[in-house]
Amino acid sequence: MTTTSTTFALGGDLQVDRLGFGAMRLVLNGFNGPSRDRETALAVLTRAVELGVNHIDTAGFYRGRDGGPSVNDLIREALHPYPEDLVMATKVGPVFGPDLGPTGYSEAGPGDLRAQVEANLQALGLDRLDLVYLRIGYLQVPHGDSLAQRFEALAALREEGLIRHLGLSNVDAGHLDEAQRIAPVAAIQNLFNPTDPDQAALLERAATQRIAFVPFGTLGSGYGERDAARDARYGQVAARHGATVTQVAVAQVLALSPATLTIPGTGSVAHLEENVAARSLTLTEQDLRALR
Repeated sequence: MTTTSTTFALGGDLQVDRLGFGAMRLVLNGFNGPSRDRETALAVLTRAVELGVNHIDTAGFYRGRDGGPSVNDLIREALHPYPEDLVMATKVGPVFGPDLGPTGYSEAGPGDLRAQVEANLQALGLDRLDLVYLRIGYLQVPHGDSLAQRFEALAALREEGLIRHLGLSNVDAGHLDEAQRIAPVAAIQNLFNPTDPDQAALLERAATQRIAFVPFGTLGSGYGERDAARDARYGQVAARHGATVTQVAVAQVLALSPATLTIPGTGSVAHLEENVAARSLTLTEQDLRALR
């Protein structure tokens, strides 16, 4: 297969390693799991930077279930003052709480987004956020829903200097069209299934326009229910390379396009080191065909 750059110019001016770190699992063992140990979380963050990770994906709503610190609190404690090349990406839009109906989820309106951005700035100890994604919808992409007023609110904060670059999360091509009429889009973060033609087209468009495309979760998590045959294919490719299935999934994301970034998350130093080691795993065209 053709080798591609190990870095990407996010927004055209922030050079990041294409293998970053997703911070959600620092506080929870899975989305609905128990809270994790604080000291371990701090050790993972410190080790990530030691290993050359310079792109951390976080959110103000990443919190444990016991009233402990948020992920942003932990990032600041472990890494502030930050290395000059460390790029911090966060998401705004979602609102979680026990009084928000059966899902416990709602969405911030345009007038509420400033407070969310300022809360991220304060928790992280920053004057400006490198990248802020507008996340819309909960589990499914809200096709047909307008994001214009919310994205306009973030674009205004960008003009004020509180945000460097803007991104979109959980969106389709129509949302990207709408956002680009308002302000530049530097990154898209979606649950990604490469067999879905609409998603594949969105990735191709992002690559053409030099927009970072950041699948969250491994590629398998974009397919729906677990597929034993697919799991077996990943296992076979991993065995050929003496690698783990997770390493293969990370390498697969990096092989999709020069514009893809990957942000595997973990609450374990050993698992972090395993993920970062996937930088050196090169999948062949045969491997990539086998994983489809």
